Amino acid sequence: MNKYKLKVAITRFLLTSLVLILWELGSRYNIINSFIFSSPSMVIKSTINFLKDGTLIVHILVTLKEVLISFVLGIIIALIVSMLMYMKKFLHDVLDPFLTILNSMPKVALGPIIIIWIGANNKSIITMALLINVIVSIINIYTAFTNTDENQIKMFQSFKATKMQIFTKLVIPANIPAIISSLKVNLSLTFIGVIMGEFLVSKKGLGYLILYGTQVFNLNLVIMGIVILIILSYVLYDIIVIIEKKLPAR
Repeated sequence: MNKYKLKVAITRFLLTSLVLILWELGSRYNIINSFIFSSPSMVIKSTINFLKDGTLIVHILVTLKEVLISFVLGIIIALIVSMLMYMKKFLHDVLDPFLTILNSMPKVALGPIIIIWIGANNKSIITMALLINVIVSIINIYTAFTNTDENQIKMFQSFKATKMQIFTKLVIPANIPAIISSLKVNLSLTFIGVIMGEFLVSKKGLGYLILYGTQVFNLNLVIMGIVILIILSYVLYDIIVIIEKKLPAR
């Protein structure tokens, strides 16, 4: 780690520590209402209690499973649809207005319909997450494909390369950074979709914990759930960053 990165890491740590200390002191000395704002020590105590009885691990694993399934399915669907739209202009012209409409529609409004059609189960949660992450990923990846260097495409065409060869040998490799960027966006949207779905139908998961904590005015539970979500999203995001760094530079 070079000096600059070390400086950034130390500054982040100090800033986070300062916020936590001020929050704890404010709660202990009644500067803020601990019932409404909780405190770091109360959140830690609540987390330990949930870890002891094993329920917290169950909720974390449920949410993590839903996120990973939705994330993987979302990026696979986005890549396939983007490829088909790039290869077939007719398909793009047909789907483009529908993608725009679906992208602008508040997905939570479809929640009741999804529950009726699919049922109040994990499948509804995954479907909700897919509705939120797939459309944006398709638009981003397709846009990247269409922005591939025209001169390079013409060079491939001059060697009588087929459209599939151009796509696999040029378009995909040239847009690896854009695909990785789409993975990052897809991950964030997946978390949003999964938590929204858990708010609607789940009896397990971090979204359920947060909603339950809100209903019983247990802010320790709410903040605990939010902090764990932040940690999970950071870890998964960091995995994508590590993969990105391992890929050969273009």
